[in-house]
Amino acid sequence: SLTGYIQACRGLMISAVCLGFFGAVFGLVGMKCTKVGGSDQTKAKIACLAGLMFILSGLCSMTSCSLYANRITSEFFDPSFVAQKYELGAALFIGWAGASLCIIGGIIFCFSIAENSNSARRGYAYNGATSVMSSRTKVHNSVPDKTPPKHFDKNAYV
Repeated sequence: SLTGYIQACRGLMISAVCLGFFGAVFGLVGMKCTKVGGSDQTKAKIACLAGLMFILSGLCSMTSCSLYANRITSEFFDPSFVAQKYELGAALFIGWAGASLCIIGGIIFCFSIAENSNSARRGYAYNGATSVMSSRTKVHNSVPDKTPPKHFDKNAYV
């Protein structure tokens, strides 16, 4: 019993919510901090898919809000339209802002996971302390030495 443009807006918003949900699930699987998803290359592909789903979700939501706003403004400024006239409300502006954030987040998600394959990642190896003098070390000399040891580094106090 609803008009066609309201059914189209409803369908677009439902698809936006579904795409956003699956984008969030793929985003969790594709992040580097999770153990699920396989190798780094597979995770990058999954994360890029999540970003694309977020972009599609934002586009569906933006289209739905814009379609509804176009209809509202065309009816509002039409002098021959005699039924109840509506104005643009806060929900449309929140929908546009949310859709914009979803699109921006999807773009950032797509490009933040991409790793530069030209330069190899440099690992850091722990070499250990060069000389460690413990406070529990006892000197078994007959004459106590009052000079402090000379080979302390930053790890000697830990």
